[in-house]
Amino acid sequence: MKKLAKNRTAQLIFQSCYCALALVACVGSVGFYDMKFTSDFYIYFTNISNYLCAGVMLAELVQTARRSGDGYVTLAPRLRFISMLGLVLTFIVFNVLLANDPALNYKVECILCHIVLPVLYTADWLLFYEHGKVNWKLPLLSALFPVVYLLYVLIHAALWRFDSSVMNYAGTDPVIYPYFFLNPERVGAGGIALWVAGLLAAFILGGYVFMLIDRALAGRKKTA
Repeated sequence: MKKLAKNRTAQLIFQSCYCALALVACVGSVGFYDMKFTSDFYIYFTNISNYLCAGVMLAELVQTARRSGDGYVTLAPRLRFISMLGLVLTFIVFNVLLANDPALNYKVECILCHIVLPVLYTADWLLFYEHGKVNWKLPLLSALFPVVYLLYVLIHAALWRFDSSVMNYAGTDPVIYPYFFLNPERVGAGGIALWVAGLLAAFILGGYVFMLIDRALAGRKKTA
């Protein structure tokens, strides 16, 4: 297992496959496969987190291609961890809360962004990064990602003057409230606070779960 983790060829193949699939997903996220431009693509956490992870993985691929021999992937481990938690959150929220419209859920970009890419991105971290590096502060620091996103949504809504008549391409929630749990007209201000607190707590808890996995994998490699 340790040899696989450091194998440059395996890393190149894995990272190349991810980047290819991410390109397909990113093109689909702007409505290309529906032959129409979805102008609200930039407001969804799903898209933002996938764009970030695609960029990180592309940088990984470039780093690996430039490296002459085997070794662990070392690109920006903190950013790598935080971006991974973002995709894990995307995976969980979609599959638990939002996956209720088969007409949308089985589109190729939807399957890639919500299922395939989060799984592959997590697998890349598990397989190719050196473990034992995540400290107890990092899961708390990671929570800044969804917090900044929430501020971004609120600022965006303010720029639209909180006009709930602005609808997204699916006709479900206004573009200014990309998810039902951020829409005060559906869950109220108190409901938003509860949803945000719950999801933030789950995000931080997930960070600590991965910290424990990181330490367990580090211990396993030492005894191997």
